[in-house]
Order: sequence, then C-alpha cells, then structure tokens
Amino acid sequence: QLQLVESGGGLVQPGGSLRLSCAASGDSLRNYAIGWFRQAPGKERERIACIESEGNGGTAMYPPSMQGRFSISRDNARNTVYLQKDSLTPEDTAVYVCAADPRAFRVCVLHEGDYWGQGTQVTISS
Repeated sequence: QLQLVESGGGLVQPGGSLRLSCAASGDSLRNYAIGWFRQAPGKERERIACIESEGNGGTAMYPPSMQGRFSISRDNARNTVYLQKDSLTPEDTAVYVCAADPRAFRVCVLHEGDYWGQGTQVTISS
C-alpha cells in the first residue's frame, strides 16, 4: 500500500523559498497523479498543483491563482514529488499536504485521493 510522507516545512522568513517533498513507499509514484494542497487556519483546503502519472504524460497543472507561483516536479529515482515556491509571504502559512490517486481527475479536479500524507507545517514569519 502506498504511503506518503511530506517534509521540508518549518519557519521561513518572508521573501524566502521552500521546497517541500512528498516521499512515497510501498509503490512507485510513477503510477499516480499527485496533488499538493494547503490549508490555512480558518480557511478551506485549496489545491496548489497536481501532476499526472507518468503513464498519462506527467503533465503539471495549476489552478489559475497558483500559476506561476508554485512549481511541482517528480524525481522518479527518489520516488518523490516536490513543490517549490519562491518569494514567500505570510499568506503562504499553512499545512501543506500531498495526495495520490491513480486517477488524475480525482486529485486534480475533485481534490480527492486514495492516499494522503500527514502534512507539513509551513510558517512564514520574520
């Protein structure tokens, strides 16, 4: 069974950068569409980015509000999907979580997934 573990969160100063990792065990992430989501206190969960399975072309997709701000990528050798963002602001403070599903529609449109990580806290503050 696929298991996901996020890492890379922590306290970051405004203007800084982050790279979060979603590492998998139990199966190859090549077979899954992966989505990154975040949830800030008092707000609904929002999708940041998703990437299709390798079999479906591995295309990265972003909601219009996130386009150009975040970058999602795969490292198949490490069985890991990354989320990169520069120029962080306090509004980026949230719990960031990744999800995986063989069906991209579920992750990228419905914001659902068969597998979820526990999340990693990102706090942007000086």
